[in-house]
Amino acid sequence: MKNHRTLFISIILAFVLLSLSACGGREPAATPTPTLEPTPTEEPMAAHVNGAGILLAEYQAELQRYQAALQAEGAAFDQAAASKEVIDELVNQTLLAQAAASQNYTVNDAALQARIDELAGEAGGVEALNAWLAQNFYTDASFRLALKREMAAVWMRNQIIASVPSTAEQVHARQILLDSQSEAESVLRQLQAGTPFDTLAYQYDTLTGGELGWFPRGYLLQPEVESAAFSLEAGAYSGVISTSNGYHIIEVIEKDAQHALSPDALLFLQRQALENWLETQRSQGNIEITIP
Repeated sequence: MKNHRTLFISIILAFVLLSLSACGGREPAATPTPTLEPTPTEEPMAAHVNGAGILLAEYQAELQRYQAALQAEGAAFDQAAASKEVIDELVNQTLLAQAAASQNYTVNDAALQARIDELAGEAGGVEALNAWLAQNFYTDASFRLALKREMAAVWMRNQIIASVPSTAEQVHARQILLDSQSEAESVLRQLQAGTPFDTLAYQYDTLTGGELGWFPRGYLLQPEVESAAFSLEAGAYSGVISTSNGYHIIEVIEKDAQHALSPDALLFLQRQALENWLETQRSQGNIEITIP
């Protein structure tokens, strides 16, 4: 079960009732003093997202869970980094949940309770779930509100990633990777003299022959290599390409405008689509962070 997502809501309404006793005799009655109802004060907020508040109490509890998770892993806790990650995640969930609502997706009480019952079953019963909530800084109310928002956020996330097609323009390539520029230039001269690319590739990578497989745009860690691959025709090879990993010479084996994505490449593009969506929503939305 995740050690995240909380919301604490407590609304206090105070009503002041004033009454005056009527005066005796025939003296004119006193003019009643108007009754003023106090304006409800907003609870302390950590952020506002398009008008919706993220409670400071929720942020603080989430930060506690984050710190506890790091401590359980034996990792160091950086207050500034943790604070940014926690508030960013809360903002992202709020943006996703708001988008879900705009598409008429709602989590009703029955669906919420069904999910809680499912989690209780996974935890080993209601008592076990309640113990987990207490241990992880949740109240029943904060957990229900956080879970409701998360369910909406997950629904919207699934809509975004489902929009990513299962095919894309891709290149099938292999490479010869060398440590020095002089050696790379020597290999390039051998290629230009007619030595087959795969012969040289297997000399430097006896296991795979420098196989890079099929990949879409944005997938490789070295953008210079990827750019060269997409610029070449099938059967052509590049010059020496310098990157932080060394010196590459690549050969394009095949190209396909709509090639089926591997599971790993599809997951990469889905993550990229989600990140791009969130970046757009953040740039276009009204987001105010009020914590230090």
